[in-house]
Amino acid sequence: MTEPMRLPVRLAAPAEAVRRALTDPAELRVWLAEHAEVELPRRYEFWGRHTPEGDAPHQRLLHVDDDTLRFAWLLDGVETTTEFALRAEGPGTTMLTLTQSHFDFAEAMSGSTIRGVLQTFWSLSLANLAAHLAGQSLLPKVDFASAEMRGELLIDAPAAKVFESLTDSEQASAWFGYPIGIEPWVGGRYAMGGFEHGYAAKVVDLEPGRKLSVDWGPTGVSTWELAESQGKTKLTFVQSGFDEQNPPYGAWAGSVSSLFELRRFHEMKDWQPIWLPAEVPGLEPEPAKATS
Repeated sequence: MTEPMRLPVRLAAPAEAVRRALTDPAELRVWLAEHAEVELPRRYEFWGRHTPEGDAPHQRLLHVDDDTLRFAWLLDGVETTTEFALRAEGPGTTMLTLTQSHFDFAEAMSGSTIRGVLQTFWSLSLANLAAHLAGQSLLPKVDFASAEMRGELLIDAPAAKVFESLTDSEQASAWFGYPIGIEPWVGGRYAMGGFEHGYAAKVVDLEPGRKLSVDWGPTGVSTWELAESQGKTKLTFVQSGFDEQNPPYGAWAGSVSSLFELRRFHEMKDWQPIWLPAEVPGLEPEPAKATS
């Protein structure tokens, strides 16, 4: 078995508030899942349309104490292990490390198992946990029961600034947290990992200040549309043109989760990402340099 995936985040909330958000079923139903039931120390379950293989609860609680919650999670016939570990960094800051077994980036790319969505599923879930703790509006959760992929986000910044951060390589690399090479014209390259990485998607539509569409091939076309009102930007994002019998849930979750930092990038004066260096089996660590 490969080494587990680790996703550490710094949350602007006391440890007790984070612990409550992780264990109170009412709070779990806000940021994580459609359904959740918790009876510590015996039961920790979540399921529904926003959960991979969420037809029924497939979790089994293994351990819980003041700083750690660990459960088994049956996915595609394999019992995986998930752990939340908390560490208070101060009266209003908590480090949360999500550890997940049985994830391999190659499976995420091939789509051979639902376990391939775990990295981006947890990234989006942790982003929504951070938003929930901060009293902000949440990002759209993935609907694993639907092939429709569409959402909206309000950003307190002018549309021209938001569009620039979507199309400028340095800014996009900063808020996405991974190098992105962008040629901001129709026919230009959009390269995750940078232009030297190899494969690049293609910009297929661009209206300055208003719209950007990128064709990723089998996972479809990502479109971001911007509309400004009273100095704020409504960002509408859509994934289309994919095989609806095999929707790219993992890619969609990753795209949506990144918008959490896009919003913070524009709304925070001294922006710093909540994400700390992750350990993802099969993916070489290549952090982007943060810029403010």
